Amino acid sequence: MKERSATIERNTLETRIRLTLDLDGSGAGTRETGVGFFDHMLDQLARHGLLDLSIAAEGDLHIDAHHTVEDVGIALGQAFAKAIGDKRGLVRYGHAFCPLDEALARVVVDLSGRPGLYGEMAFPTAQIGEFDTELVREFWQGFVNHAGVTLHMDALAGDNAHHIAETLFKAAGRALRMACTRDERLGDELPSTKGAL
Repeated sequence: MKERSATIERNTLETRIRLTLDLDGSGAGTRETGVGFFDHMLDQLARHGLLDLSIAAEGDLHIDAHHTVEDVGIALGQAFAKAIGDKRGLVRYGHAFCPLDEALARVVVDLSGRPGLYGEMAFPTAQIGEFDTELVREFWQGFVNHAGVTLHMDALAGDNAHHIAETLFKAAGRALRMACTRDERLGDELPSTKGAL
């Protein structure tokens, strides 16, 4: 089986990030961004996506968490695009519904090669602790732009912002896991009538 992993180093004046990703993992790794709630969300993504994911990020947190969260999304997208390779023999599409108590999220992904983030991710509060809820979208926008995937994310229900965010990350992990699964019936073919993704 061909190894599907990547390491990305992204260094800017705002952030320094080292990220390793293995698509065929078990959810192992460490997530250390300096933003506690964000680390918790990355744990959910890795565990439910069965992604071995290690992230060490240092950012300008004295300003706020925006640059760190967005740049981790960019680095993860770059690693995902590198690890997924040419997409031959993959299911390509993935979807998941994940609940957490009163909250429910739906995520649908297409490894299309066309970046796009769509859907409704409304939160009842502007912050979860010190984490700005608008950064959930910023993270996923950075990811799709560099992973080259189309991602539909919808928070269908929820009163608790923590629960809503967690269902989105869990559902995204499970949807990506499904899309990246090898389809034995396809063999080495691309899952596209165009012959290219």
